[in-house]
Amino acid sequence: MSLKNGTDVRGVAIDSVPDEPVNLTDEVVETIARAFVVWLAERTKNAHPAIAVGHDSRLSADRISAAVAKGISESGASVVLTGLSSTPSMFMLLKDETFAHCDGSIMITASHLPSNKNGLKFFVAEGGLEGADITAILNLAAEGKSLSGKGEIREQSYIEKYSADLVKKFREATGEEKPLAGKRILVDAGNGAGGFYVDLVLKPLGADTTGSQFLEPDGSFPNHIPNPENETAMRSVCDAVVKAKADFGIIFDTDVDRAGAVDKNGEEINRNRLIALISAILLAEKPGTIVTDSVTSDGLASFIAAKGGKHLRFKRGYKNVINESKRLNAAGEYSPLAIETSGHAALMENYFLDDGAYLVTRILISLAKQAKEGKNVTDLIADLPLPAEAAEVRLTFEKGADFKALGAGVIRDFEAHANETDYITVAPDNHEGVRVNFDKAHGDGWILVRMSLHEPIMPINIESNSAGGNKLLAKELYAFLQQYGFLHLANLEKIL
Repeated sequence: MSLKNGTDVRGVAIDSVPDEPVNLTDEVVETIARAFVVWLAERTKNAHPAIAVGHDSRLSADRISAAVAKGISESGASVVLTGLSSTPSMFMLLKDETFAHCDGSIMITASHLPSNKNGLKFFVAEGGLEGADITAILNLAAEGKSLSGKGEIREQSYIEKYSADLVKKFREATGEEKPLAGKRILVDAGNGAGGFYVDLVLKPLGADTTGSQFLEPDGSFPNHIPNPENETAMRSVCDAVVKAKADFGIIFDTDVDRAGAVDKNGEEINRNRLIALISAILLAEKPGTIVTDSVTSDGLASFIAAKGGKHLRFKRGYKNVINESKRLNAAGEYSPLAIETSGHAALMENYFLDDGAYLVTRILISLAKQAKEGKNVTDLIADLPLPAEAAEVRLTFEKGADFKALGAGVIRDFEAHANETDYITVAPDNHEGVRVNFDKAHGDGWILVRMSLHEPIMPINIESNSAGGNKLLAKELYAFLQQYGFLHLANLEKIL
């Protein structure tokens, strides 16, 4: 059960870091694969299900792929090895009647984690598995549950068909064979699995991809971490856009379920700007509710409202925002988008699949249409109010402390403190931790105090509409938190 990470399985796959012993061994992987077959056979009422298995560029991918295939095939289920794949493609193949019929799929990935890590992500036709499903599978594995038989193992790539579908969508939306002709669009794949987007999507659409970098799969990630949230990675792709005089830049995470972007001036389209851009595109088509995680700015909320939409801040965790958006739609409230500031974006029109390649394709369609009118795609967010200052700090707990209970207590106390202070008000639309607003004299912004989903960490987001405001807000919070000896405040002290 220690391998459970939200809705995934993750662990150490390579013995290369001191004090991080391998726990994702062949035996463990085979056992989990066998348990997935048991779980899937019961769910589908098919004693011999077919399962697709793909992987990103991680160094341990081949070993783990072989162990997964062995566990599945020796359980009497058949295996379709798709090779180098993106996480979204491993779901889309379950929806594709032209591909070998599969009852489920497994993607071998650990997203943007260090090169010694790896993991398993599971899909069925209805979508990615929930946390409770992962618990059930790991319990079956712990009990040694397994079916018997000898299933077929064969190879069949799917990324080509997945890419062709994106190209088809683009051409249908623009009415042109090469709608990106005359545009220079570069990709930074960070040596993950996203390099396919250049040759299989952009070039067929007529784009000049000069300046694209780190397209070759290399699980040692020699250039930078494939992560749109990483400062070094974003600086690298921004510099590349400026150097190549590109019209647009794209950066993917390792398994391509997340993406970030860069405008022609080399400025990031990330976090609130990315959410605003895809929201503007979708809301222009039909007004609805945009569900985001809890750390988005007040300016984004007013931007969405000005575009005719409604903004709902929800809990962090991409499955949380996706499930909330699904719930709204089921209740009759149109919600076209669930998106996190991390770059996880799931559109209702695309099965609520968090798909970085689909996201940037949707944005590039708009770029092509805007260009026809002599406009830039970033004109769509020209009126987005941006904060003067924004920061995130992560506080740690005293080793061995009951961080969940202690953190919940701090949050309760801080909310009570806000209610007792005349210049602080508790945000009415908060669904995670406590978010409080400060008046202009005391910081002109807001603070969100919450707990990490899985780690003994208290992340704190601070944002101000005035220069110097973050320091005032941090001082207020620091004075309050000093009473808790189990909290390490060094990271907060850095912005005082």
